[in-house]
Amino acid sequence: MKTFFTIAFFSVMVTGYSQTMVNPIIKNYGGIYDLPYADEKIDPTLDYKIAVEVVRASEKPEDVNWALNNVARMLNLHAMAGVPKEKLHVVLAIHGGAAFTVKNNEEYKKKYGVDNPNLGIYRELMDAGVKIVVCGQSLVARDIDKDKMVPGIKVASSMLTTMTTYQLKGYAMLIF
Repeated sequence: MKTFFTIAFFSVMVTGYSQTMVNPIIKNYGGIYDLPYADEKIDPTLDYKIAVEVVRASEKPEDVNWALNNVARMLNLHAMAGVPKEKLHVVLAIHGGAAFTVKNNEEYKKKYGVDNPNLGIYRELMDAGVKIVVCGQSLVARDIDKDKMVPGIKVASSMLTTMTTYQLKGYAMLIF
């Protein structure tokens, strides 16, 4: 009987942990689950340098870009593991179809007929210290006015040169 209650207790504990989403850094996006039973864990003593290539547009213009939400998840996962914000160095290189997400609300609404759902996540990512650049080549190719973008997003000469530069600086490369 004691074994039964022990198993039942731990089953409830594991189930309870896996069902509660947390958002330690990016409060309104990128919810994650605490998995205390995970075998492979994040090392909170490391200095994380991560460059993320964001290329795909949202399937629906009224939805937050899934790649941006995934970046929020990545930050929240590291924070939950005890990595301090000072040890998270993240750069996003936006290009291709994702370049339209950097339009300010007025311009986005002109193009899609809805408010830009990415404004909040961009603000939270930048507030968390994420550097966000958009490929200047993508801006020109898509006729996006650099003066009508989300405030705080910088223009890079190219995504190609941004990613190679950060790779040579020792950043891990991710593509979303």
